[in-house]
Formats: sequence, structure tokens, C-alpha cells
Amino acid sequence: MRADIPQCFQDCPYPARRDLYTERSPVYFADRLSVPIAFFQGAEDAIVPPNQAEAMVEALKAKGLPFQYLLFDGEQHGFRRSQTIKRALDAELYFYSTFLSGTKLAFAIEP
Repeated sequence: MRADIPQCFQDCPYPARRDLYTERSPVYFADRLSVPIAFFQGAEDAIVPPNQAEAMVEALKAKGLPFQYLLFDGEQHGFRRSQTIKRALDAELYFYSTFLSGTKLAFAIEP
């Protein structure tokens, strides 16, 4: 058993259990989406590669749903650099204030 691989992935190896990955992957259920979504993606993410987030973005575009997509160069799955963390948190606040609350922020923040 490898400590760096979560148990749920060790119990259902890919591609032998491709059915479970398909069943759990949001890209196969994009047609059910009806609300805005934010994606914060590391460009070097090996766990959720950028093309998976980009597939979701394309599905949202096709449905005409609002979304926010930020790709962070030099980042993986889980951000490490302080400037990336700050930028992601600022963008998250912008997303909430714009799409969920309808309340305008009392200060300027970059989307």
C-alpha cells in the first residue's frame, strides 16, 4: 500500500475500475449543472490535470452558465505559493459576492 495514494484510489485502480471513475467524475454530469462554479487549477496538477477543469469549463460555456476559471502556473494539487493562495482567496471572495450573494463589495478586488 502506498502512503501517497488515497485509499479510495488503491481500492479501485484505474483502468480496471474505470466504471467507478466515470460514475464519480463530474464531467459526465455537467448536463445537470445549473449554478455558477469556480475552478482554481494548478497548471502542474497531476491529480486533476488542467484538461479536466477545462472540459468542465467548456461544458459550462455550452450551457451558458457563469463560471470563473483561474489557472495558476507553477502550482500543483493544493496551492503552495503565498501569492497564489492570496489570489485564489481574493477570487473566491469575488465569486461569492458576484454570483451567490448579489451584494457588492465595499472595496475593489480583482475577479
